[in-house]
Amino acid sequence: MTVMAAARILIVYNAPVLPPGHPEAASEIDVLENVDEVARVLRESGYSVSRLGVGRNLAPLLEVLKSNPPDAIFNLFEGLADQPSTEEVVAGIYEWFGIPFTGSPAFTLALARDKRRANWLLRGAGLPVARFFAVEHLPVPPCPLSWPVIVKPAGTDASLGIEQRSVVESQAELEEQVGRVLQSYGPAVVEEYIPGREFLMHVVEGAPDPTGRSVPLVLPPGEVVFLNPHEWPIYTYRAKWDRKAPEFMAADIRSAVVLPPEWHERIVTLCRSAFQVLGCRDYARIDIRMTPAGEPYVLEVNPNPFLTHEIFYEVLDAIGRCHSQLLIDLIAAALARGRSSIPREIA
Repeated sequence: MTVMAAARILIVYNAPVLPPGHPEAASEIDVLENVDEVARVLRESGYSVSRLGVGRNLAPLLEVLKSNPPDAIFNLFEGLADQPSTEEVVAGIYEWFGIPFTGSPAFTLALARDKRRANWLLRGAGLPVARFFAVEHLPVPPCPLSWPVIVKPAGTDASLGIEQRSVVESQAELEEQVGRVLQSYGPAVVEEYIPGREFLMHVVEGAPDPTGRSVPLVLPPGEVVFLNPHEWPIYTYRAKWDRKAPEFMAADIRSAVVLPPEWHERIVTLCRSAFQVLGCRDYARIDIRMTPAGEPYVLEVNPNPFLTHEIFYEVLDAIGRCHSQLLIDLIAAALARGRSSIPREIA
């Protein structure tokens, strides 16, 4: 592939805003490794690369986009840790200025992060999701679902707010956990607990078919294997981000897992549909629970996953695809989408 040396790429990412020692600061730090890797690959490919960390002050981003807009943005902004909705706000700013960027559009980012509306949409499309109800304020209504259930913040990602006590087995426990979520994160979603194996399915845009339509490529399954039989087998925040926590040690991530053909076919079909229903673009990760009876359920669609996680390298390698080439393909796709006109004045 020929790369134009003049193409200027801006990597935008979320600057850490939480104080040192904050229990949720770990997810902020890991994104910096992501930035370094993307910058290295793009520079080695001949692009002119700059980077910008976005914190609470949007002025630096607005100034760059107004006075010196890049040819494209490699979007690694996942939202401020204590303001998750800023994820789609920043993507919306790119769209306002007409700057092409990698990853999903602002609408998809907002929709996928809202677990209530994402679940309703997926269910309306006929895709299997756990039965659920939302709680926006106290008191908590009597639970209409069978125990156990799991309580999640309705508007966060990266497992924020998910802990061992998120799984509850009584109305009293439910009321306590919902109260904690409401106080710390806002509205809660209460879902039926789906037993079974948990798969992390990465999906990337495939080559266009003969009709010109892009068919999502579902990469080989990754699996979270929970090694502690005395804990609920759920992928908590600590299991995902806190490298010193026992939960992290007990969550074994395996890649390119071989499944029975009928299981694999069901999961691939489900992931392609979920990717398209929520309007994902370029790449996404879809978390699946497969019951012992072989029934897959969508747990979550993440349209802005961690791009340099080890499992992503391994599942790409399993199909003979280079991770560095994927990053190059992503920015090439953004550049190909082109830029619309930039507003003459920004108030």
